[in-house]
This record gives sequence, structure tokens and C-alpha cells, in this order.
Amino acid sequence: MDEIRRIELKDELDLHAFHPKDAKPLLREFIDNARKKGIMRLRIIHGKGRSVIKSIVIAELERNEHISKFHDEPGNWGATIVYLK
Repeated sequence: MDEIRRIELKDELDLHAFHPKDAKPLLREFIDNARKKGIMRLRIIHGKGRSVIKSIVIAELERNEHISKFHDEPGNWGATIVYLK
């Protein structure tokens, strides 16, 4: 029998290990869970370079009604800081 492992929700989501097609649903679920937990500031790691995942993240953040604002992490354009309403 497989054991179910639970992970504690933190304020950071690292999308490096995921395929770009999985980024959108992961990001949506992460934001929804953060809202439920009352976490208002998030850090999304998407990587540098061409960063297809960063483009997906930015597009999703622009469409999400629960986002107050977001910006590149100062000194690190491989991550985005997100503020929830």
C-alpha cells in the first residue's frame, strides 16, 4: 500500500522540475491553497534564460483576479514575487 505524503504549504513554488504544460495548473492550485492558508506574499521560481515557464507564470498572474501585484525578485529575474489581495 502506498503511503500518502503530505507537504506543508510554504510561500514558495519552484517550477524548475516541472514540464511547462504542468506549470499553469500547479500555479493555480498553489495560489488557491495560499489564499486558503492566508499567505499573502509568494515567491515563484521559474528560471532564467528563455524561460518558457516564466512567460506562462506572468500570463497566469495577469489573468488571476486574486493577484494584487507582482514583480521580478530584486536582483534575481529567475523568480517572481507575488502579492495576493
